[in-house]
Amino acid sequence: MSSESWNDGLRRLRGEILGTCRRMYANKLIAATDGNVSVRVAEDELLITRSGISKGDAEEEDILRVDFDGNVLEGRGRPSSEIRMHLACYEERPDIAAVVHAHPPTAVAFTLAGKTLAQCIIPEVVVTLGAVPTLPYTTPTTEAVPLAVRRVIRHADALMLERHGAVTVGRSAMDAYYKLEKLEHAAHVTWLAHQLGRVKTLPADEVRRLLALRSSTLLDGKNPLCNECVLACHEGLEGA
Repeated sequence: MSSESWNDGLRRLRGEILGTCRRMYANKLIAATDGNVSVRVAEDELLITRSGISKGDAEEEDILRVDFDGNVLEGRGRPSSEIRMHLACYEERPDIAAVVHAHPPTAVAFTLAGKTLAQCIIPEVVVTLGAVPTLPYTTPTTEAVPLAVRRVIRHADALMLERHGAVTVGRSAMDAYYKLEKLEHAAHVTWLAHQLGRVKTLPADEVRRLLALRSSTLLDGKNPLCNECVLACHEGLEGA
């Protein structure tokens, strides 16, 4: 690849990250300087938002190119303090190209109340995300976070960090963002349903059909998500 093509590609990806950041901020999925977004650009390199900036005001120079050791290869400033969490996702999932971390308020509220989002309730969410596990609390920015994420991200496209936020992954920054948006929407609808009474989960047979649709239609069977894990989690929570 010529240097001109490489630079054009980086410019396009920086633009996609900026678009994702601005959507997150505009839709109140983050506040102040919260959140971070990254995109894999080579086997051992990524673009990532720099630390300490409002994603609503981010500019191209706020997107750093770094290697998988965290060294800044291009740009000024420090990469996001959550970079190790991003790297853990890429190392566990060679199929993904982007990671988004945000603080969606309704979904985070579920973790504060000790409520799970892993139950299969909404068909579109089962097809898009499967079950959404919640990881036990770990101190943000510490090594405990990527260690916890590693154990789950290989089997999930979306997860919650207790008292902290959400992590979604995808084949592009916008793909990961749309999963974040879907996650928060599902959390809000589930919360509304709880106000009306007992929430009914989907029958296990229907969950199996939806997971088969997910594998064969949307992901071409190439995603490593464990459908049996989703189903086992759902059946364990059914009626809870």
